[in-house]
Amino acid sequence: MTIEAQIARLDRSVEDFIRAVCTLEDRSFTSMINRWSVRDIVAHLVGWNRYIIEGSEQILGGELPWYDVDPGENYSKINAVVIRQYPSVNRTELVDELRASAAELMDFLRSVDAGDWDRDFGVRHGEETLTIRGTIDDLIADYVHHRQQITDQAAAAPG
Repeated sequence: MTIEAQIARLDRSVEDFIRAVCTLEDRSFTSMINRWSVRDIVAHLVGWNRYIIEGSEQILGGELPWYDVDPGENYSKINAVVIRQYPSVNRTELVDELRASAAELMDFLRSVDAGDWDRDFGVRHGEETLTIRGTIDDLIADYVHHRQQITDQAAAAPG
């Protein structure tokens, strides 16, 4: 897959996620899904779009991304910080911030040299070799996972 094709997949996953968020009733935006609200999920993704830029720059420099150093179980330490970093409960405001952070990420990705997209810079997290492509694949999977959570919540909501 080309860089542009992967960026297009990321863009689609962001927009699909936003559509799911925007179809919810207002009260559902702050309703809990497991241990997070939809608001928390949006804030989480805003932050991770920006964290991925920083982490990708570190990968390109042969360094482990800062968020992989001591993330806590399932990145709980990192996610707790990012949810507080974007405290708004206004859906429109957070969705706008999500679009802006996604655009920043996609602009950054377009600046990455094609030869570096899959390149092994010697960065490992456990047994995994970290690459820009793999990092973006993981982020796309996170968008898909959270969109499904929201879709499932909307389907289960009464009336």
